[in-house]
Amino acid sequence: MDRLKLMETFVAVTMRGSLTAAAASEGVAPAVISRRLDALEEHLGVKLMVRTTRKITLTFEGSAYLEDCQRILRDVGDVEAQLTLGSARASGHLRVTAPAGFGRKHVAPLMLEFLRAHPEVSANLDLSDRTVDLVNEGVDCAVRLGGLEDSSLIAVRLGEMRRAVVGSPAYFQRRGVPRTLDELAGHDCLALATQSGWDFQVDGKPSHFKPPGRFVCNDGAVLHEWALAGMGLAWRSLWEVGDDLRWGRLVPVLDAIATPPVGIHAVFPQRRHLPLRVRLFIDLLKDNYGRPEYWDKAE
Repeated sequence: MDRLKLMETFVAVTMRGSLTAAAASEGVAPAVISRRLDALEEHLGVKLMVRTTRKITLTFEGSAYLEDCQRILRDVGDVEAQLTLGSARASGHLRVTAPAGFGRKHVAPLMLEFLRAHPEVSANLDLSDRTVDLVNEGVDCAVRLGGLEDSSLIAVRLGEMRRAVVGSPAYFQRRGVPRTLDELAGHDCLALATQSGWDFQVDGKPSHFKPPGRFVCNDGAVLHEWALAGMGLAWRSLWEVGDDLRWGRLVPVLDAIATPPVGIHAVFPQRRHLPLRVRLFIDLLKDNYGRPEYWDKAE
């Protein structure tokens, strides 16, 4: 007899508390269930349960075997679910959160593409720089940049990104190009009010630079515009200024001491069965962010 079927019967009898209840759920006679249990015990060579007319009591071996059966049956179900994903249709409501600037430029366009490809999915995109509590706020997935703090969440690496010190050609013509951090200290730096400083790696060791900013703002997009206007140097992510670098509107400096790239991650609460709409959206992000040509394309 099918061994998985015997396991399913054993679990059903244990969970439902009697042979009669397990038989009723399958639409078979209790005698059929009894024969399956006998066959299972004979195959294993141990007594799994003590059966009386009133109750079912697991033996020590039966209790241990129950846990193994439940795990094996869950794993089989997961494998089958994976195989059927290709024929399933995504549906339902998708809730995603992402940092405002990054989300506007690199999440919203891909969500539009996703919704066009999956007309049975509706979506809510929350663009916010606060750390959203995914569980308590009912959010399916968050896109986060840099280090991850909440170990209770599952993280999928989508790609990577780094920062660079950038300035306009007009600024460098007027003020010169800094070659070291000491020289950088003498330049006009465009500082983000919510940022403690700029990070570098000098001789393989982390080095933190506090910009002597004459110009300070709490909005990174404003610093970007000030850099384009030649007001000073800004420490910006390449996802934001990549097009300006390609077209020569901004020029990077101090790349030799730039910090290594940081990860771009999708994070979501721990779940055994991730909804198909969430899984497919994460796959779309990963497919795009993981390709160098995605970041190289010009607007």
